[in-house]
Amino acid sequence: MTDHVPACLETLDSTEQAALKQSAGTPQVLRQLGKMLPNTRSFVQNEILGRVSPQAFAAIEEFLEPIALKERMVLLEPKRHLGHVYFIDSGLVSLRIVAAGGVLETAVLGHRAAAGASLLVGGHLSTHQYVVLFAGAARRIRVEDLRRVTNEHLEVREYLSRYNQALALHCAQTGLCGVRHGSEKRIASWLCLASDAVGDHVLPVTHEYLSSVLGLRRPGVTETLIRFEAQKLIRKRRGVLEIDERKNLEQRACGCYKLISDAYAGSETGSTTGD
Repeated sequence: MTDHVPACLETLDSTEQAALKQSAGTPQVLRQLGKMLPNTRSFVQNEILGRVSPQAFAAIEEFLEPIALKERMVLLEPKRHLGHVYFIDSGLVSLRIVAAGGVLETAVLGHRAAAGASLLVGGHLSTHQYVVLFAGAARRIRVEDLRRVTNEHLEVREYLSRYNQALALHCAQTGLCGVRHGSEKRIASWLCLASDAVGDHVLPVTHEYLSSVLGLRRPGVTETLIRFEAQKLIRKRRGVLEIDERKNLEQRACGCYKLISDAYAGSETGSTTGD
């Protein structure tokens, strides 16, 4: 997990975006095209970008760079200045604290996320590491360009602010969950959150990974997953877990899952202390 982003990034093929840039010589022309062609963002899966108005999207689109997210790619290292914000279309990114040779995962980010957006205000150094867990795709934008767009389009700032609030709750709730809830509830919550983040019931995750980031003993993780499989909640294959009974799995999760899920959905959660 020591790969650096510049050496790993791969620009995705985007004929439509290339055509727009070639035919539009100025930002104003791009904005006009955005109004004329409202379906130009139909290929974007990121929920934040999908919610902004056509005018705001046209303004931000000219700065977006499509990239491939490779497994184990490091998007941001601790104690380094933020260069880009990543609007994730697909895949899964692990937000983690690295200390004394170990890692503690505080959140998993997927198509609802803008990785790095929490550092936009004030230009602070990152305290977390962002690592790609499941390969996918994203669109990155330079911080200075995103700041310019948010100053001109306040709705983009508002959406990012709401996302940052949800992420802050996610990280805080993860810490609380680790000291209050048992392994079965924590594993069920992680599986549900990861499934929500990637928008899929198939998760390429191993027992070793769950043990590592949740701070649980490997035998305990294995026993829990075997029990889940016997109850037909999941199916295990080599390196892959498939969720079969999602609603029943949610019932096994602790209250932290509902709080975090509601926060991302913009719902009123009432309490932030879990069950």
